Amino acid sequence: MAPRKPTKQSSSKTSTLAAKVLSGAKKPTARETRTLAASVLSQDETKGQKRK
Repeated sequence: MAPRKPTKQSSSKTSTLAAKVLSGAKKPTARETRTLAASVLSQDETKGQKRK
C-alpha cells in the first residue's frame, strides 16, 4: 500500500482569522480575504473544476 501524502493545514493565525470572520466578530480586510481564499485553494485536492 502506498504511503499517504501529508494533508495540508492552515496556519493557526489563518484558522483563528477564519473563525472570527465566520462568527461575525471581525470584518476581514481585502488582504485577509485573499489570505483566507489562498488557504482554501491551496488545500483543494481536486485541482480544477469538475465536469457537470
